[in-house]
Amino acid sequence: MKIRISGHHVEITEGIKQAIESKFAKISKHYPSIMNIDSTVTVEPKQQKLEVTTLYEGEKITVNASDKTLYAAVAKVTKKLQAALARRKGVLSAKLNEKYVVKQSDMFQVA
Repeated sequence: MKIRISGHHVEITEGIKQAIESKFAKISKHYPSIMNIDSTVTVEPKQQKLEVTTLYEGEKITVNASDKTLYAAVAKVTKKLQAALARRKGVLSAKLNEKYVVKQSDMFQVA
């Protein structure tokens, strides 16, 4: 899995890079079909924001999180991304398990 980290008003240090990569490595174990994750770190006064975008099974998934510290924002965005991916996986499995619906006209025909 390829993780691209970019910064807006912040320089991406090795510590930030390692923290983000370690959190997303756990996600890649559960969802091996994810090829890339794009993350953008934004620093504003008293606020650290992180936006993550990925493509999973044909749908673009984007999640955002913000906190006073960047590492807390990384933890929040990881949780949100796992929830969004689980939701998408549930939708896909529900489509595979659709039940056959018997039409009203077919119910009373006797051959």
